[in-house]
Amino acid sequence: MKTEAVENYLKTIYTVQQKSGRVKTSVLAEKLGVTSGSVTDMVKRMARMEPPLVAHTHHRGVLLTPAGEKAALDVIRRHRLLETFLHQVLGFQWHEVHAEAERLEHYISERLTDAIDAYLNHPAHDPHGDPIPGKGGQLAPETCVPLSEVPAGQNVRIARVLHSEPEMLQYLEQIGVTINARMTVREKAPFDGPIILYIAPEDRLQAISIRAARLILIEMLPDSPAGTQPRPAGQCR
Repeated sequence: MKTEAVENYLKTIYTVQQKSGRVKTSVLAEKLGVTSGSVTDMVKRMARMEPPLVAHTHHRGVLLTPAGEKAALDVIRRHRLLETFLHQVLGFQWHEVHAEAERLEHYISERLTDAIDAYLNHPAHDPHGDPIPGKGGQLAPETCVPLSEVPAGQNVRIARVLHSEPEMLQYLEQIGVTINARMTVREKAPFDGPIILYIAPEDRLQAISIRAARLILIEMLPDSPAGTQPRPAGQCR
């Protein structure tokens, strides 16, 4: 039986594993806000489940098994579909949906998840541009690049924001950096200085910190006629 705690571990392990491979128990403890002893106990429990959800080697960290990865993607699918439903149907703002989905994701059935997916016409991405896994756990590879890596003069489309804190999302919305927004990287200051964006619809310049730019994934665009329609949110391929 996958409890709420187990599902939170699965999501966290999956997220860290995608970036750095094996996940240290100390990293899990920090991200989940629990003691290292609690992490060790839970990891051992997950390794004893049938089928095992993790493989744990002492002093080498944790990896999800194939069963564990599928279970993690099931939770992520429920979470991102809930965010999309809350945003598109109930009118929640993009900075409000994460906390609500965190509470609900553990308690909706597979049938309800599939019904939400069908009602929304099988969306590919959530309000933050995060890809929504398919029912079988399929997840398209990421092909977007961070805004921080884009050269000056490049036209871009905002495709994904790797941040769920309401304050950051509200700030980005206030300055016009939202999913599908198009702009030009006008200038990049040296030594981790700010990036200057030109937002054409409003004919204005906007500075953004390099820290924030690392959390914004973009699709690079060629010079294109005004009025060209963007791809759906999150699609960078």
